[in-house]
Amino acid sequence: MRAFEYFLEEGIVNRQTSNLQRTLSLLLEADEKKEFLETALKNIPPAEIKANFVVDYCYDIIMELLRAKMFLDGFNAGNSHEAEVSYLKKLGFPESQVVFMNEIRYFRNGTKYYGTILTKEYAQKVLEFMNKIHPQLKKLFLNLEKRQKGK
Repeated sequence: MRAFEYFLEEGIVNRQTSNLQRTLSLLLEADEKKEFLETALKNIPPAEIKANFVVDYCYDIIMELLRAKMFLDGFNAGNSHEAEVSYLKKLGFPESQVVFMNEIRYFRNGTKYYGTILTKEYAQKVLEFMNKIHPQLKKLFLNLEKRQKGK
């Protein structure tokens, strides 16, 4: 996995003014997707849940939180999911989490563009990862969310 600075130097990630509206929009989207996923997992029998669905939703939730933080910090990665994943390392997340998130990115890309079908075991592993990393990512926005509630 390339360092975030590589993506900056290559012009793949651009610096921009912090974008609070986009940040808040992405935070809301991530919350709504997480709520939907939890509802689906509670109400749909496990045998009927598709692994690709779970992985896609978990991936989207994590990526929307990462994008929100990047927009808040004044960065825009355009369409480079790899650059966004590398931002996890810049935020101080352990290498093991960055590597696993990059693996999810790779497999999710396979589901979207190459017809890859993932296993329920892998989906469970991704769901557990999302449930672990989600609160860590949300902590990055505590002061922002408190300010918004105070308005």
